[in-house]
Amino acid sequence: MKPASLVVAACALTLAVVSGCSSESDATDDTSTPSAAADVTTAESGSADAQSSVGAEVPDGLVIDVRIDGGAVTPTNERLEATVGEPITLRVDSDAEDELHVHSVPDHEFEVAVAQGQMFEFTVEVPGQVAIELHDSDRTVATVSVRS
Repeated sequence: MKPASLVVAACALTLAVVSGCSSESDATDDTSTPSAAADVTTAESGSADAQSSVGAEVPDGLVIDVRIDGGAVTPTNERLEATVGEPITLRVDSDAEDELHVHSVPDHEFEVAVAQGQMFEFTVEVPGQVAIELHDSDRTVATVSVRS
């Protein structure tokens, strides 16, 4: 396959993955269109799946504090910046179960429990836009613009 064909195929795959998770609230918001791949590990376990560590130290890199309280989610549609390879940590306090979805290729999901101080960490190795959504709450928490 020619290099240009590979780029087109990768873009089509990204669009197909993202469209499976969009909602009406995302239809008018370009934050649900990621173009960066992410490598996800957790702060404690080092595994590549959804895990959390409660009560861990303050992580290095970008930290996004997420709060789910009585159906309200903060932040919502926040725009942030990070650099390639910088650790990005989602620190979550929640009074409800939900699922965080990091829109990257491949995409990653973190199960949110009813608990304080849950931490989910990942890095992005390809520059681009990475949307982070809560599925059950149907909210885009943030879009991280990752640059080299």
